Amino acid sequence: MLNTTFYKLLFGQLLLLWVVSGCATTTHNADPLEPFNRAIFIFNDGLDKTMLKPLANVYQTIVPKPVNKGVSNFFSNLGDVVVIANDLLQFKFKQAASDTGRVLVNSTVGLVGFIDVATKLNLPKHDEDFGQTLGYWGVGNGPYLVLPLFGPSSIRDGLGRGADSFLDPLFYYTASQVDASALAPYVLKGVDERAGLLELETVLEAAALDEYSYMRDAYLARREYLVYDGNPPQQDEGIFDDDEGLFDDDEDLFDDDEESN
Repeated sequence: MLNTTFYKLLFGQLLLLWVVSGCATTTHNADPLEPFNRAIFIFNDGLDKTMLKPLANVYQTIVPKPVNKGVSNFFSNLGDVVVIANDLLQFKFKQAASDTGRVLVNSTVGLVGFIDVATKLNLPKHDEDFGQTLGYWGVGNGPYLVLPLFGPSSIRDGLGRGADSFLDPLFYYTASQVDASALAPYVLKGVDERAGLLELETVLEAAALDEYSYMRDAYLARREYLVYDGNPPQQDEGIFDDDEGLFDDDEDLFDDDEESN
């Protein structure tokens, strides 16, 4: 029996993304929804400080490092199924073959993914999702969007997240459950991921005068990097470009060969 509450939450989020995107089509600003985004950012930050971060600290303290690493590897292995699907959607067939081999090796020799054997066999982990697939086929990023619980995103990546959920093996497990235990894997995954970010939190606090702006700019830059596989297009050059600037050495305003009277 399907968990109808789960579906309602999922499609409710997609509906929110659609409504917000419709209200944001009149501007070219990367963050036209900033007041809304900051409000969600404050909500997420409060939830993190009161619940997620304390849970992550306890989890990191009581769970042995090998077990912690194994749990991270397990969820990473499940995530590779989504990666493979998006490899194929982007016609990256060689990468899809490598990632398929990675899942097969880690799911068998690696004990259902708890041990990352594939990396040692030169089958590296890749990062592909449906948001990147949309970008690969020319769909624009759209306005920056902070999602409740999930954090930094965009209109395109938010819709991509919803699509990826249908490829995630966890989705089919939770959809088959009829009680709160369906959410247990997602809770464990979220706490595990949060624990992995504890060391980076100090860097963020030290580097950012405005954490919201810092995270937004870092997220958008990384997403562009991933969409273009590490080779984003060059930005338009400014007016002080060495080749055609206002102060070009070849055409100086005070050229000695053309003295003024």
